Amino acid sequence: MLEARSVALVGATPRPGSLGMRALTELGRSPGRPSIHLVNPARAGTTIGGRPVLASLEEVAGPVDLVLAAVGDAHLESVLADAARHGAAGAVVFASAVDPVTPGDSAPFRARLAAIARDAGMALCGGGCMGFVSRGLRAIGYLERDPLPAGPIALVTHSGSAFSALLRAERPFGWSLAVSSGQELVTTAADYLEYALGLPETGIVVLVAETLRDVARLRSAFDAAAERDIPVVALPVGTSEAGRAMVAAHSGALAGGAAAFEALFRAHGVVQVADLAELCDTVELLLAARRHRGPARAGGALAAVLDSGAERALLVDVADELGVPFATVAEATTARLEELLDPGMAATNPLDLWGSGRATGELFTEALLALSRDASVSVVALAVDLVPEFDGDDSYPTAALAVAAVSQVPVCVLSHVPSALDREAAAQLRGAGVAVLEGTRPGLAALGHLLSRAGGSPSERGRDPEPDRARRERWRARLAAGPLRPDEAVRLLADYGIASPATRAVFDEAAAVAAAAEIGFPVALKTAEGDLAHKSEVGGVVLGLPDAGGVAAAYADLRRRLGPAAVVCEMAPAGVELSLGVVRDPLVGPLVVVGAGGVLVELIADRAVALPPVGPEAAARLVSGLRVARLLEGFRGGPPADLAAVARALGSMSALAIELGDELSAVEVNPLSCAPSGALALDILVEVPVTRR
Repeated sequence: MLEARSVALVGATPRPGSLGMRALTELGRSPGRPSIHLVNPARAGTTIGGRPVLASLEEVAGPVDLVLAAVGDAHLESVLADAARHGAAGAVVFASAVDPVTPGDSAPFRARLAAIARDAGMALCGGGCMGFVSRGLRAIGYLERDPLPAGPIALVTHSGSAFSALLRAERPFGWSLAVSSGQELVTTAADYLEYALGLPETGIVVLVAETLRDVARLRSAFDAAAERDIPVVALPVGTSEAGRAMVAAHSGALAGGAAAFEALFRAHGVVQVADLAELCDTVELLLAARRHRGPARAGGALAAVLDSGAERALLVDVADELGVPFATVAEATTARLEELLDPGMAATNPLDLWGSGRATGELFTEALLALSRDASVSVVALAVDLVPEFDGDDSYPTAALAVAAVSQVPVCVLSHVPSALDREAAAQLRGAGVAVLEGTRPGLAALGHLLSRAGGSPSERGRDPEPDRARRERWRARLAAGPLRPDEAVRLLADYGIASPATRAVFDEAAAVAAAAEIGFPVALKTAEGDLAHKSEVGGVVLGLPDAGGVAAAYADLRRRLGPAAVVCEMAPAGVELSLGVVRDPLVGPLVVVGAGGVLVELIADRAVALPPVGPEAAARLVSGLRVARLLEGFRGGPPADLAAVARALGSMSALAIELGDELSAVEVNPLSCAPSGALALDILVEVPVTRR
C-alpha cells in the first residue's frame, strides 16, 4: 500500500476544490510517478487532465496496488468490494464511514468494511483519514506543500488536523513517512511504525494517538525503536477506555484517563508530550541534537543565558515546575563568567548577562562558550526573545551560530514569545542545525526530554520475574469463588509481602470485644459492609479505642448505622499516607498505581502509573516523582519514612498484578502508612469482576 506503483482513484472529478480533484493533484505530485487510473461511473468516457475516466475498476488493465476511495459513505462498501475483487493491496478511505442507513449505530457498517479488507488481505488506511505520504507516493485528499521535504521523521496520527498542521509547520522537519491513520479499521499504528522502522532514513518517530490498538505489536515497535536508539515522541489525546471502565477504588479514579498511555510510554522509554507545541519543540530539539554531534552529554543538566532578570526568574519557575535541572557549574566556569559581567551582576546559572559593558555579540558568545565547556552541562540554551531587531542587530543569532559550530554539546535558542519570533532569524538558525524553541514552557519541556534521554533511552521496562505458581493458583481459586472478606484481603497482601496491622473480622459485639483483647488495646474498629471506598466519610472508622467498653459502644453504633460486618485492627504508628494499587486497563492490562493517600488521594490527584514488572529502581523513581515525596524524605524536621520498604511494597503490588491482574478489577491499599519502621497497609479494597460477585 505504502509503495504502490499503480493507483486507482475512485470518485475522480474535475470539479475544483473537490476531494477527487485534490487527490488527483496530489497523486500527480508523487515522486515515485505511479501509474494513475481514474474511475467514476458518472463521468465514464470523459477525460480529466488528459487521463480517461473509466466506469469501474474492472476496466483497469493490469493490477492495481492501491485504491483511493474519494467517495461518500454510501458507496464505500461497493468500492472496497470492487478493490478486493481486483486484488488491490490496499485502500484509503477518506470518508468517516458513517452508516448511511443508521448513522447513529455505525459499528456494524464499519465492521463490514473491515471484514471486506481483511478477508482480501488488503491494507486499509482510515476511515475518516487524510491519507498518507510515503517516499514515492502522495495519497492524500488535501493539498500540501510541494515538494514535501524528505527526512528522518515518521509520523502516525489519528488526527487529520494535526497531520496537516505538522506537515505545514515552519520547522526543519522532513518526512520518511507521514500517515493520517484515522479510525484504523484494519491497518493500525503498529503496522505503520513497523514499516517506518524498517526504513534506513527513519531517525525519529512521532505518534499522535487517541486510543491504543494492537498493543502487543506497538510495544514490540517501541522496543525496536529503542534498540536502534530512535526516539519515539508521543502525544496522547482524549482518554483511553480505562477512564470509563474503572472501578470504585481510588486507584481506579487516579489511573483513569490517559493512564494506560502514561504507563505504556514510561515502560518503553517513549517521550510523552502534553500538546502540539511541546511536540514540535521536542522533535526539533532531538533532531538538532542528533545532527549536532550525537546525543547530549550524559549525566549533565541545562545551562541558559538570558538578557532579562524577569525572564530568568520565569525560566527558573517553570523549570522547577517541570523538574528540569540547571547545572551547578565548576569554579573555573564561574570565574570565567565573572570576567564577562558588569560589576554587581552574579555569575550564576541561568545567567542574566544584560549590561552596558562589552559588545553584545562578543559577550554572549563568550558566555555561551564557557558554559558549553563545563563538564556538568549537557545542553546550552540562549533563552532570549528572538524578535525582529529594527536596528539590524543580529548579535543573538550570530552568537548562537558561532558557539554551535564549535560546542561539544547541543546549543539551542529558546524564544519566550512565539508570536514575536523573527522568522527570518529562526530560519537562519534552523538551517544551520540550531533548534529554535517557541515558548518558555514547551521549550523547557523539550529540554527536559532531551536531558532524560542523554546517555540512552530511559526505558523502565523491567524483566518479568518468575511467578510463584503455587501462590497464584491458590488465590485464583479463592477469587473464582467470589469477593474476599476484609481479613482475607489482609492475608492476600501478606502473601505478596505487604504487611498490615493485626486484623480480625467480627460480626457481633462479643467477637469485637474478644478480638480487641487478643490484639491488645488501643485498637481501631472499621465497618466491613459492602464496597465502601470512603469509610471515614460515613463514620465507619473509629480509632484509638482504649478498652472493652469503648469497643462495645463503637461496635453497637456501627452495627446500628451500617450493619454487623466489621474488622478490629491493631493501631499503627503514625506515618506518611500513600495510596497503592492495581487496576486492570482493558487495553494494556494491569497497571500499578501509587500516589498520595488518605484524604489527599482525591484532593491533589498526585500519582504515578506503571506497567508491571516494577523493579526496585523503577519503584524508587515512581515514588520520588510524587509531590508527597518530600514528606517521605522527612519534611520540616519530620522523621523520614523507610523508603526501601515503600519500594518493596510497590514491587510486591507489581508481583500481585502479574500473577492475579487478570482475575481482579482492582486492588487498593489506602492508606499505606509509611513510617521509619516500615510500610503498613491500613485499609484494603479488593474488587473482583461483576460476574464473580
